[in-house]
Amino acid sequence: MAPQTVASQTAGLQYIDAPRHTVLRRVVARAFTAKSMARLRPPAERTAREMLRGMRRAGAPGDLMEHLYTPFPIAVVCAFLGADEDDWRNWAGNSEALLTKANAKERNQAARQDTRSRVVALLERRRTEPREDLAGVLAAAVASGEITDDEAISLAMAVYVSGGHAVRNNSGSMMYALLTHPDQFERLRREPELLPKAVEELFRFVPHRNGVGIPRVATEDVRIGGHLVHKGDVVYNAYVAANRDPSVFPTPELLDFDRSGAAHVAFGHGPHFCLAALMARMEAEVLIEAVMTEFPRLRLAVPAEEVEFQRDGLIRGPRTLPVTW
Repeated sequence: MAPQTVASQTAGLQYIDAPRHTVLRRVVARAFTAKSMARLRPPAERTAREMLRGMRRAGAPGDLMEHLYTPFPIAVVCAFLGADEDDWRNWAGNSEALLTKANAKERNQAARQDTRSRVVALLERRRTEPREDLAGVLAAAVASGEITDDEAISLAMAVYVSGGHAVRNNSGSMMYALLTHPDQFERLRREPELLPKAVEELFRFVPHRNGVGIPRVATEDVRIGGHLVHKGDVVYNAYVAANRDPSVFPTPELLDFDRSGAAHVAFGHGPHFCLAALMARMEAEVLIEAVMTEFPRLRLAVPAEEVEFQRDGLIRGPRTLPVTW
Protein backbone atom coordinates (compact mmCIF):
# COMPACT_ATOMS: atom_id res chain seq x y z
CA MET A 1 0.00 0.00 0.00
CA ALA A 2 0.99 3.64 -0.25
CA PRO A 3 3.71 4.84 2.13
CA GLN A 4 1.91 8.16 2.54
CA THR A 5 -0.40 8.34 5.55
CA VAL A 6 -3.91 9.48 4.69
CA ALA A 7 -4.79 10.68 8.18
CA SER A 8 -2.71 11.80 11.12
CA GLN A 9 -2.15 8.95 13.56
CA THR A 10 -3.08 11.32 16.38
CA ALA A 11 -6.23 12.54 14.65
CA GLY A 12 -7.57 9.70 12.50
CA LEU A 13 -10.59 7.84 13.85
CA GLN A 14 -9.12 4.51 12.80
CA TYR A 15 -6.00 5.00 14.93
CA ILE A 16 -7.35 6.10 18.29
CA ASP A 17 -9.73 4.97 21.02
CA ALA A 18 -11.85 6.67 23.68
CA PRO A 19 -11.95 9.25 25.07
CA ARG A 20 -10.52 11.26 22.14
CA HIS A 21 -12.11 8.94 19.59
CA THR A 22 -15.51 9.65 21.14
CA VAL A 23 -15.06 13.40 20.72
CA LEU A 24 -13.95 13.17 17.08
CA ARG A 25 -16.66 10.69 16.20
CA ARG A 26 -19.34 12.88 17.78
CA VAL A 27 -18.22 15.83 15.65
CA VAL A 28 -18.14 13.92 12.34
CA ALA A 29 -21.49 12.26 13.09
CA ARG A 30 -23.15 15.69 12.85
CA ALA A 31 -22.56 15.56 9.08
CA PHE A 32 -23.65 11.94 8.56
CA THR A 33 -27.36 12.40 9.23
CA ALA A 34 -30.57 11.29 7.53
CA LYS A 35 -31.15 14.96 6.67
CA SER A 36 -27.80 15.29 4.90
CA MET A 37 -28.38 12.05 2.98
CA ALA A 38 -31.80 13.33 1.87
CA ARG A 39 -30.07 16.48 0.64
CA LEU A 40 -27.40 14.50 -1.23
CA ARG A 41 -29.63 11.88 -2.82
CA PRO A 42 -31.38 13.93 -5.58
CA PRO A 43 -28.13 15.34 -7.02
CA ALA A 44 -26.54 11.89 -6.67
CA GLU A 45 -29.39 10.40 -8.70
CA ARG A 46 -28.99 13.06 -11.39
CA THR A 47 -25.24 12.51 -11.52
CA ALA A 48 -25.58 8.73 -11.89
CA ARG A 49 -28.10 9.08 -14.72
CA GLU A 50 -25.95 11.65 -16.53
CA MET A 51 -22.88 9.42 -16.31
CA LEU A 52 -24.77 6.39 -17.61
CA ARG A 53 -26.22 8.41 -20.49
CA GLY A 54 -22.67 9.44 -21.32
CA MET A 55 -21.73 5.77 -21.51
CA ARG A 56 -24.67 5.13 -23.85
CA ARG A 57 -23.56 8.00 -26.11
CA ALA A 58 -20.06 6.51 -26.24
CA GLY A 59 -21.56 3.25 -27.50
CA ALA A 60 -21.43 -0.40 -26.53
CA PRO A 61 -19.49 -2.05 -25.09
CA GLY A 62 -18.87 0.32 -22.21
CA ASP A 63 -16.81 0.12 -19.05
CA LEU A 64 -18.93 0.77 -15.95
CA MET A 65 -15.82 1.38 -13.85
CA GLU A 66 -14.71 4.18 -16.18
CA HIS A 67 -18.07 5.80 -16.84
CA LEU A 68 -19.82 5.37 -13.48
CA TYR A 69 -18.13 3.70 -10.54
CA THR A 70 -14.90 5.71 -10.58
CA PRO A 71 -16.29 9.26 -11.08
CA PHE A 72 -19.61 8.90 -9.21
CA PRO A 73 -18.31 8.43 -5.63
CA ILE A 74 -15.85 11.29 -6.07
CA ALA A 75 -18.68 13.59 -7.15
CA VAL A 76 -20.81 12.54 -4.15
CA VAL A 77 -18.08 12.74 -1.51
CA CYS A 78 -16.99 16.14 -2.82
CA ALA A 79 -20.59 17.37 -2.50
CA PHE A 80 -20.68 15.95 1.02
CA LEU A 81 -17.44 17.74 1.90
CA GLY A 82 -18.85 20.99 0.51
CA ALA A 83 -16.93 21.47 -2.73
CA ASP A 84 -18.62 23.37 -5.53
CA GLU A 85 -20.91 21.18 -7.64
CA ASP A 86 -18.65 20.86 -10.68
CA ASP A 87 -15.35 21.01 -8.79
CA TRP A 88 -15.23 17.26 -8.16
CA ARG A 89 -13.42 16.76 -11.48
CA ASN A 90 -10.47 18.69 -10.07
CA TRP A 91 -10.36 16.32 -7.07
CA ALA A 92 -10.70 13.13 -9.13
CA GLY A 93 -7.84 10.66 -9.12
CA ASN A 94 -6.34 11.48 -5.76
CA SER A 95 -8.21 8.86 -3.72
CA GLU A 96 -6.96 5.98 -5.87
CA ALA A 97 -3.44 7.40 -5.99
CA LEU A 98 -3.31 7.69 -2.21
CA LEU A 99 -4.09 3.99 -1.79
CA THR A 100 -1.93 2.47 -4.52
CA LYS A 101 1.20 0.42 -3.93
CA ALA A 102 4.38 1.86 -2.53
CA ASN A 103 6.20 1.76 -5.90
CA ALA A 104 4.21 4.85 -6.91
CA LYS A 105 5.78 7.05 -4.21
CA GLU A 106 5.92 10.28 -6.20
CA ARG A 107 2.30 9.90 -7.31
CA ASN A 108 1.28 9.17 -3.71
CA GLN A 109 3.02 12.29 -2.41
CA ALA A 110 1.61 14.56 -5.12
CA ALA A 111 -1.92 13.25 -4.52
CA ARG A 112 -1.63 13.73 -0.76
CA GLN A 113 -0.30 17.28 -1.10
CA ASP A 114 -2.99 18.27 -3.61
CA THR A 115 -5.79 16.77 -1.49
CA ARG A 116 -4.51 18.43 1.67
CA SER A 117 -4.33 21.82 -0.05
CA ARG A 118 -7.89 21.50 -1.29
CA VAL A 119 -9.15 20.45 2.15
CA VAL A 120 -7.35 23.32 3.89
CA ALA A 121 -8.80 25.83 1.41
CA LEU A 122 -12.31 24.43 1.85
CA LEU A 123 -12.11 24.55 5.65
CA GLU A 124 -10.86 28.12 5.51
CA ARG A 125 -13.74 29.06 3.23
CA ARG A 126 -16.27 27.53 5.64
CA ARG A 127 -15.01 29.76 8.45
CA THR A 128 -16.56 32.71 6.62
CA GLU A 129 -19.23 30.85 4.62
CA PRO A 130 -20.74 28.33 7.07
CA ARG A 131 -22.90 25.51 5.73
CA GLU A 132 -24.20 22.14 6.94
CA ASP A 133 -21.71 20.10 4.87
CA LEU A 134 -18.77 18.22 6.41
CA ALA A 135 -16.35 21.12 5.95
CA GLY A 136 -18.83 23.42 7.69
CA VAL A 137 -19.25 20.97 10.59
CA LEU A 138 -15.49 20.58 11.01
CA ALA A 139 -14.79 24.32 10.72
CA ALA A 140 -17.40 25.03 13.40
CA ALA A 141 -15.89 22.38 15.68
CA VAL A 142 -12.44 23.95 15.31
CA ALA A 143 -13.87 27.40 16.06
CA SER A 144 -15.54 26.08 19.24
CA GLY A 145 -12.34 24.37 20.40
CA GLU A 146 -13.72 20.82 20.17
CA ILE A 147 -11.08 19.71 17.66
CA THR A 148 -7.80 21.05 16.29
CA ASP A 149 -6.98 22.20 12.77
CA ASP A 150 -4.90 19.04 12.30
CA GLU A 151 -7.82 16.86 13.35
CA ALA A 152 -10.23 18.66 11.01
CA ILE A 153 -7.87 18.25 8.05
CA SER A 154 -7.20 14.61 8.87
CA LEU A 155 -10.89 13.75 9.25
CA ALA A 156 -11.84 15.46 5.99
CA MET A 157 -9.05 13.71 4.07
CA ALA A 158 -9.96 10.31 5.50
CA VAL A 159 -13.61 10.74 4.48
CA TYR A 160 -12.63 11.90 1.00
CA VAL A 161 -10.21 9.03 0.36
CA SER A 162 -12.36 6.25 1.77
CA GLY A 163 -15.51 7.70 0.21
CA GLY A 164 -14.00 7.52 -3.25
CA HIS A 165 -11.95 4.33 -3.07
CA ALA A 166 -14.34 2.12 -1.08
CA VAL A 167 -17.54 3.05 -2.92
CA ARG A 168 -15.85 2.68 -6.32
CA ASN A 169 -14.69 -0.85 -5.65
CA ASN A 170 -17.62 -2.10 -3.59
CA SER A 171 -20.12 -0.79 -6.13
CA GLY A 172 -18.25 -2.42 -9.00
CA SER A 173 -18.17 -5.70 -7.08
CA MET A 174 -21.89 -5.46 -6.34
CA MET A 175 -22.75 -4.98 -10.00
CA TYR A 176 -20.46 -7.86 -10.97
CA ALA A 177 -22.33 -10.02 -8.45
CA LEU A 178 -25.68 -9.00 -9.94
CA LEU A 179 -24.53 -9.56 -13.52
CA THR A 180 -23.26 -13.04 -12.62
CA HIS A 181 -26.50 -13.87 -10.79
CA PRO A 182 -28.98 -13.00 -13.56
CA ASP A 183 -31.98 -14.59 -11.83
CA GLN A 184 -31.49 -12.39 -8.77
CA PHE A 185 -30.88 -9.32 -10.94
CA GLU A 186 -34.05 -9.97 -12.91
CA ARG A 187 -36.03 -10.40 -9.70
CA LEU A 188 -34.73 -7.04 -8.48
CA ARG A 189 -35.90 -5.43 -11.71
CA ARG A 190 -39.37 -6.93 -11.21
CA GLU A 191 -39.47 -6.10 -7.49
CA PRO A 192 -37.59 -2.80 -7.02
CA GLU A 193 -39.00 -2.52 -3.49
CA LEU A 194 -36.46 -5.23 -2.58
CA LEU A 195 -33.57 -2.84 -3.25
CA PRO A 196 -32.70 -1.86 0.37
CA LYS A 197 -32.72 -5.52 1.45
CA ALA A 198 -30.75 -6.54 -1.65
CA VAL A 199 -28.12 -3.91 -0.89
CA GLU A 200 -27.65 -5.33 2.63
CA GLU A 201 -27.19 -8.83 1.23
CA LEU A 202 -24.72 -7.51 -1.34
CA PHE A 203 -22.67 -5.84 1.40
CA ARG A 204 -22.52 -9.22 3.14
CA PHE A 205 -21.82 -11.20 -0.02
CA VAL A 206 -19.14 -9.06 -1.70
CA PRO A 207 -15.54 -9.54 -0.46
CA HIS A 208 -14.60 -6.09 0.78
CA ARG A 209 -10.83 -6.05 1.19
CA ASN A 210 -7.82 -7.33 -0.72
CA GLY A 211 -6.27 -8.31 2.63
CA VAL A 212 -7.55 -9.37 6.02
CA GLY A 213 -7.92 -5.89 7.47
CA ILE A 214 -6.26 -3.59 9.97
CA PRO A 215 -4.11 -5.25 12.65
CA ARG A 216 -5.16 -4.82 16.27
CA VAL A 217 -2.91 -5.15 19.32
CA ALA A 218 -4.34 -6.73 22.45
CA THR A 219 -4.10 -4.35 25.42
CA GLU A 220 -4.69 -7.17 27.90
CA ASP A 221 -5.03 -10.95 27.96
CA VAL A 222 -8.37 -12.00 26.53
CA ARG A 223 -9.91 -15.36 25.63
CA ILE A 224 -11.83 -15.47 22.33
CA GLY A 225 -13.48 -18.62 21.05
CA GLY A 226 -11.46 -20.77 23.40
CA HIS A 227 -8.14 -19.22 22.37
CA LEU A 228 -6.04 -17.09 24.69
CA VAL A 229 -4.81 -13.86 23.10
CA HIS A 230 -1.93 -12.46 25.14
CA LYS A 231 -1.39 -8.79 25.86
CA GLY A 232 0.74 -7.36 23.04
CA ASP A 233 -0.30 -9.98 20.47
CA VAL A 234 -1.19 -8.68 17.02
CA VAL A 235 -4.60 -9.87 15.84
CA TYR A 236 -6.31 -9.50 12.48
CA ASN A 237 -10.08 -9.14 12.60
CA ALA A 238 -11.12 -10.71 9.29
CA TYR A 239 -14.70 -9.47 9.03
CA VAL A 240 -14.80 -10.54 5.38
CA ALA A 241 -14.63 -14.11 6.64
CA ALA A 242 -17.19 -13.32 9.34
CA ASN A 243 -19.69 -12.38 6.63
CA ARG A 244 -19.32 -15.90 5.21
CA ASP A 245 -19.55 -17.73 8.57
CA PRO A 246 -21.89 -20.71 7.96
CA SER A 247 -22.81 -20.87 11.65
CA VAL A 248 -24.33 -17.38 11.30
CA PHE A 249 -25.34 -17.26 7.61
CA PRO A 250 -26.70 -20.58 6.26
CA THR A 251 -25.36 -21.33 2.74
CA PRO A 252 -23.21 -18.17 2.91
CA GLU A 253 -21.94 -18.64 -0.64
CA LEU A 254 -25.43 -17.96 -2.01
CA LEU A 255 -26.64 -14.46 -2.89
CA ASP A 256 -30.06 -14.53 -1.22
CA PHE A 257 -32.29 -11.45 -1.10
CA ASP A 258 -34.67 -13.27 1.26
CA ARG A 259 -31.95 -13.82 3.86
CA SER A 260 -32.96 -12.94 7.42
CA GLY A 261 -31.37 -13.18 10.82
CA ALA A 262 -28.04 -11.72 11.90
CA ALA A 263 -26.77 -8.51 10.34
CA HIS A 264 -23.52 -8.45 8.36
CA VAL A 265 -20.38 -6.77 9.68
CA ALA A 266 -19.24 -5.10 6.46
CA PHE A 267 -19.21 -1.76 8.31
CA GLY A 268 -17.56 -3.15 11.42
CA HIS A 269 -19.06 -3.24 14.88
CA GLY A 270 -18.91 -1.31 18.12
CA PRO A 271 -17.23 2.07 18.73
CA HIS A 272 -15.46 1.95 15.36
CA PHE A 273 -18.58 1.13 13.31
CA CYS A 274 -18.26 2.96 9.99
CA LEU A 275 -19.72 6.46 10.30
CA ALA A 276 -20.30 6.59 6.55
CA ALA A 277 -22.53 3.50 6.47
CA LEU A 278 -25.62 5.63 5.85
CA MET A 279 -24.00 7.29 2.85
CA ALA A 280 -22.60 4.02 1.48
CA ARG A 281 -26.05 2.45 1.57
CA MET A 282 -27.60 5.47 -0.14
CA GLU A 283 -24.98 5.42 -2.91
CA ALA A 284 -25.38 1.68 -3.47
CA GLU A 285 -29.14 2.06 -3.86
CA VAL A 286 -28.79 5.04 -6.20
CA LEU A 287 -26.24 3.26 -8.40
CA ILE A 288 -28.14 0.00 -8.75
CA GLU A 289 -31.44 1.77 -9.37
CA ALA A 290 -29.86 4.02 -12.02
CA VAL A 291 -28.31 1.09 -13.86
CA MET A 292 -31.60 -0.85 -13.85
CA THR A 293 -33.50 2.19 -15.12
CA GLU A 294 -31.09 3.29 -17.82
CA PHE A 295 -30.05 -0.18 -19.00
CA PRO A 296 -32.81 -2.74 -18.35
CA ARG A 297 -31.03 -5.34 -20.54
CA LEU A 298 -27.51 -4.78 -19.26
CA ARG A 299 -25.14 -7.77 -19.37
CA LEU A 300 -21.44 -8.49 -19.26
CA ALA A 301 -19.61 -7.95 -22.55
CA VAL A 302 -16.98 -10.59 -21.69
CA PRO A 303 -17.10 -13.97 -19.94
CA ALA A 304 -17.34 -13.50 -16.16
CA GLU A 305 -13.97 -15.17 -15.58
CA GLU A 306 -12.27 -12.55 -17.76
CA VAL A 307 -13.21 -9.68 -15.45
CA GLU A 308 -9.98 -8.83 -13.62
CA PHE A 309 -10.04 -7.58 -10.04
CA GLN A 310 -7.44 -5.03 -8.93
CA ARG A 311 -4.92 -6.04 -6.28
CA ASP A 312 -3.13 -2.72 -5.79
CA GLY A 313 -5.55 -0.93 -3.49
CA LEU A 314 -6.95 -1.53 -0.05
CA ILE A 315 -10.46 -2.42 -1.26
CA ARG A 316 -11.15 -5.23 -3.74
CA GLY A 317 -12.97 -4.33 -6.95
CA PRO A 318 -12.95 -4.82 -10.73
CA ARG A 319 -10.25 -3.06 -12.73
CA THR A 320 -12.74 -2.80 -15.58
CA LEU A 321 -16.34 -3.95 -15.91
CA PRO A 322 -17.15 -4.26 -19.65
CA VAL A 323 -20.89 -4.34 -20.34
CA THR A 324 -23.22 -4.22 -23.28
CA TRP A 325 -26.91 -3.54 -23.69
